[in-house]
Amino acid sequence: MRDVLSFPFNDKEFIVVASDNSGSIGNKPGDSVYTDYETVAYYSVRVAAMECLAAGAEPFAVTLQNFCGESAWEELELGVKKGLAELKLPDVKITGSTESNFTLNQSAVGLSVLGKTTSLVSGPLVYSDDIRLAVIGSPLVGGEVLERSGETAPLSLFAQLHSLGYPVLLPVGSKGILSELNKLFANRTFTKEKLIAELDMLKSSGPATCFIIVFPLEKEEEIKSIAGSYFHPVTERRDSDA
Repeated sequence: MRDVLSFPFNDKEFIVVASDNSGSIGNKPGDSVYTDYETVAYYSVRVAAMECLAAGAEPFAVTLQNFCGESAWEELELGVKKGLAELKLPDVKITGSTESNFTLNQSAVGLSVLGKTTSLVSGPLVYSDDIRLAVIGSPLVGGEVLERSGETAPLSLFAQLHSLGYPVLLPVGSKGILSELNKLFANRTFTKEKLIAELDMLKSSGPATCFIIVFPLEKEEEIKSIAGSYFHPVTERRDSDA
């Protein structure tokens, strides 16, 4: 259901590990998307931290693998701290390593977030008529992430919705909304043709620029009010809608 590794830590707690990486994004001559390393790390940590939180774990450490050179470390660390601050996680420890023996022609960064929980989010949900689905934010990839940053779901909004307790949240990655949606329910498989949505359900969401939210029907107005313009409903097409 989720792109995380989890395992028992002791009799009461589990460790959850979520990871992300990026390549050819940075300020080296061979990079495909040109931006500063603070931005690279910010978007990388958002993916892993959101995955960790969505799995029910509280992040406590970040490990950063830097293949961009020693001079990039400070910017990368700033980007990680920026993302953690927006999620209200300022006390998370940061460590990592830099490849300093050899120079790469393109930028590359790997990152993992470690979290703890006493109760893992359970497996696939059971779909029913009183469940509602929506996507918060828009799927963006590559240069769009920088050019259309106003459409990216803010980390602070993810944290706010997560704090409500009742919604199920799932970040959307490179396989797109439909692929992630079909990981959620044990009794329902969705197809593009059977869904009504204003977003491209197959497009890559890059660094988790959007996420799926599952909530009870009676909470719909509350979710809409909180999410505002980032709220994009997803509904099933009935035969009468064809």
